[in-house]
Amino acid sequence: MIPKELLAALRKIQITTNRLANEQQLAGNYTSVIKGQGLAFSEVRLYQHGDDVRTIDWNVSARMNEPYVKVFIEEREMTVMLLVDLSHSQKFGTRGMTKSRLAAEVSALCAFSAIRHGDRVGLVLGTDHVEKIVPPKKGQKHGMRVLREILGSEPTRGGTDLSATLETLMHVARRRSVAFLVSDFFTQGFERTLALAAAKHDLIPILLVDPRDEELPDVGLASFEDFETGQTVVVDTSERSVREYYAQSMRQARAAHVRTFRKLGLDHCVVRTDQPYVGPLRSLFAQRARRAHR
Repeated sequence: MIPKELLAALRKIQITTNRLANEQQLAGNYTSVIKGQGLAFSEVRLYQHGDDVRTIDWNVSARMNEPYVKVFIEEREMTVMLLVDLSHSQKFGTRGMTKSRLAAEVSALCAFSAIRHGDRVGLVLGTDHVEKIVPPKKGQKHGMRVLREILGSEPTRGGTDLSATLETLMHVARRRSVAFLVSDFFTQGFERTLALAAAKHDLIPILLVDPRDEELPDVGLASFEDFETGQTVVVDTSERSVREYYAQSMRQARAAHVRTFRKLGLDHCVVRTDQPYVGPLRSLFAQRARRAHR
C-alpha cells in the first residue's frame, strides 16, 4: 500500500508536470528535441532526376525494367531514459525543496512529455551501484510507476557512482535513446564512461544545485556530515577564508563538469532548488529545437 504522504506527492507532481508537458512552447519543441531512432523503409517509387543513386532498388528495377528508388521516413518513436541519482546528498535542500524532490519533478516533466508523444520511458536509479531498473514502456500508468519509483525508493547505499548508472544505460538501451542524467554530480571519475555513453546515446546532463552547495553560512563553529560517506567534520564558518575556500572549491568542481559536458558536445542545464525549474528546461528544449531547424 502506498503511504498517504507519497500518494499526495505523486498526485501533485503528476498534475503539475502533466500541465507543463502540455504547455504549447514545451510541447511544440519536443518533437525537435527528441529525434527519432533513424530511418525506416516506406515504399519504392520511380527514379526522378536528382535522386541519390545509392537509394536505387536494383531488384525492383530489374523486374520493372525501369529504375526505382527506396523511400525512407524518419522513425518518430523514441526511447527516453531517466538516469536519476539517489545518493544521500540528493536529500539535501535548504530552500524550496530537496534535490531529490527537484529530481523527481524534472524527471516527471521529461517522462510525461515523452509519454504524451507516444514514446517509451525507462528508468535507472543509482547510488554507488544500480538500485533499480524500470524497462522502457509507454503510457500514463507506466509514467506514474516511474515517478513512484523515483519518489518512493529508499536507497540501500549512500554514495555516488555515475559510471555504474551509465554502464547500465548502455546495456538496457540497445538502440540509441535520449537519456537525461539527473544528479548533483558530487562525484568524480565518471568522465570516460560518460564519453562512451554519449557516443551511443543522446545524453543530456541535468545538474541539480542547492544554494548551500555554493556557499557556507556564517554560523560560527558547525559540524558537517558528508551525506555519502557519513564522516563528520567541524569547521569555523565565521572564518572568511573557510567560506571562500568552500565556495571556490564548489565553483571549480562545477566548472570542471561543465567543461566535460561541452568537450563531449552534450547539451546540459542547471536547475536549482530555490528557483523554478521550468525556465532552464524550456531554454534547453528551445535551444535544441533551433539547432534542429538549421
